Amino acid sequence: MYFNSYVFILFFLPLSVIGYFLLQKRGWRKAAAVYIIGMTLWFCGYGNPWNAVIFVLLIFMNYGFVILLRRKKNHTEAAGSGENASDTKNGSRQKKWVLTAGILLDVVILIFFKFSGRLPLGISFYTFQLIAYLMDTYRAKCEDQTFFEYLQFMCFFPRFLQGPIVLQEDFIPQLRAENRSILSYDHLGRGLYSFALGLGKKVLLADSLAKIVSQGYADVAALNSTEALLIMVCYSLQLYFDFSGYCDMASGIALMFNVNLPVNFHSPYKAASISEFWDRWHMTLTRFFTRYVYIPLGGSRKGTARTLLNIMIIFLLSGFWHGTNWTFLVWGALHGLCMVFERVTGYEKWKLPHMLKVAWNFMLTTFAWSIFRAESLSQAGQLWNRLFTGGIGKISGQITSVFNDTMEIRLLVRMKLLPFLSGHPGMPAVVMTVVLLIACFFMKNTTQKTEQMKWNAWKMLVTVGLLFWSVMSLADITQFLYVNF
Repeated sequence: MYFNSYVFILFFLPLSVIGYFLLQKRGWRKAAAVYIIGMTLWFCGYGNPWNAVIFVLLIFMNYGFVILLRRKKNHTEAAGSGENASDTKNGSRQKKWVLTAGILLDVVILIFFKFSGRLPLGISFYTFQLIAYLMDTYRAKCEDQTFFEYLQFMCFFPRFLQGPIVLQEDFIPQLRAENRSILSYDHLGRGLYSFALGLGKKVLLADSLAKIVSQGYADVAALNSTEALLIMVCYSLQLYFDFSGYCDMASGIALMFNVNLPVNFHSPYKAASISEFWDRWHMTLTRFFTRYVYIPLGGSRKGTARTLLNIMIIFLLSGFWHGTNWTFLVWGALHGLCMVFERVTGYEKWKLPHMLKVAWNFMLTTFAWSIFRAESLSQAGQLWNRLFTGGIGKISGQITSVFNDTMEIRLLVRMKLLPFLSGHPGMPAVVMTVVLLIACFFMKNTTQKTEQMKWNAWKMLVTVGLLFWSVMSLADITQFLYVNF
């Protein structure tokens, strides 16, 4: 099931919120928690029950390792209190073996599904959440948490689809808060507003841009330089609004249940360096790799050469996590090399105009995204070749024909607000691209808007209008891009 579907918007979400708070109102807190667990399994298994079966099996398998880790900890402490150094050392070694076995099993299962081509819904994201919980258990950060709390932590559908990658420290304290059981109209209003903005970004913007991108990549050899540039920028914007839209929707839904998910997307195209970009894009993935891979590898504590090697390892792993195609590995390597360059040269301290650094960084990320989108390295190379040798020319109607045929563009033409369309079929796409770039670089993001928001008639009108417009534009359900990773 997807957030941008009729069944979710018109049936599943209202049923989830109403059912949960009705149970809470009766004082049945455990029943309300079980209700959300059940709704999450329905969300996961909708259309393919095996998705839910695999999810449940992995939850129970990992909790088995959690139990073993806690037992080994108790045995180690008992040996330590008896001043038996040999038993303490053996206990610590056994704990490491249990942790290693649990992580390896999770990783092997994930790799199997990635290579099989039958990727269960959400597995790339909840696998990292399972691994993080194992690591935190090993570090004795989850000692007072029950199995029921663990189930609630794992089975929370707003973050299931593609993150954010939530840690137990983000969620369990909120789970225990008394005010979580009370329906907050402020949270409900802000959550709906965030959900509406996210749905609009996905349906009205990202999916419209996808039509241009798909047309361009379908016949790269026919592109001129202008069209190649448009395709590359449009894909950067498509990814931006697709992932931003999902994050807005996920955080908005969670807020309706009085849960604040960690911020996962914070205006990344405002970044002035690749390092800052990764502090803003998929922030919880960056946190996961930093805390559970980079630091255990030694982080920056073992000299410059080891630090740079660790950075490259992290970004190669990130590329591999996104997919097994060489394009993803090269994309990861490019980001890693940029990070290494910035670390070695102290790039972030260079005294250059801020907007120049932002523009340069956007160009670098757009260049890397073009590899990320390509079906092969040769197709990416062909696109760059057309960018530099295709010659300046008009944007053909073939590239933008599907985009221009959307309901919104046809409406503008009928209203005679786009009189230049007949002679310049590429102009609507160019205008939209420029407007969206300005929005990415200069406007507040949804997190900033919802934090400062005061619910009023205007916000209600915007929310209802966006929801109505987006639902009316749901001609067919398109996956969020990160679902495929």
